[in-house]
Amino acid sequence: MRTILRGTVLALLVGALEMAGAGAPTAQQVLASAKAQAAAQHKNIFLVFEASWCVWCRRLDRFIETPAIQPIFARHFVIARVDVQERGDKVSLNTPGGVELAAQLGAKGPGLPFFAFLDEHGELIANSRRPVPGNPEGSNIGHPTAPEEVDYFMVMLRKAVPTLSPADTQLIEDYLRNQKR
Repeated sequence: MRTILRGTVLALLVGALEMAGAGAPTAQQVLASAKAQAAAQHKNIFLVFEASWCVWCRRLDRFIETPAIQPIFARHFVIARVDVQERGDKVSLNTPGGVELAAQLGAKGPGLPFFAFLDEHGELIANSRRPVPGNPEGSNIGHPTAPEEVDYFMVMLRKAVPTLSPADTQLIEDYLRNQKR
């Protein structure tokens, strides 16, 4: 109960700071809010780094928000988003500290979307950098469409939610494998 109360208070404080005109939340504030909510709800965090211009980011959003998929993600994750790599007249949309947080979680280079599954304490479970033979940095899968990207996403998902039901696992995998490329 004390952990839930502490998490709720933290989430309320972050929200109050934002509403009090403290400016856009920083990446650390976004993460703190997600951790508080995740701890209170006993969920993990799905943290997505994205940009308004990124077509693959929109495809990832559509996947997460698909009526058959959304309840599965809602049951197991707090979804948090951080804007990075905005350009031109949209540079003000960048979340302060977003690039640094992405780098701490394993992002390398400009590939978006980059995402990470974190536990309720913000500890990394897995990120979207798929191991690739001969490439020690791996390759960002972004929104998974290629068979090897879907394979890796499913590995990540099983690590993040080992209790995911076979039916939910199959539903997610079928969606990803059958989506239009």
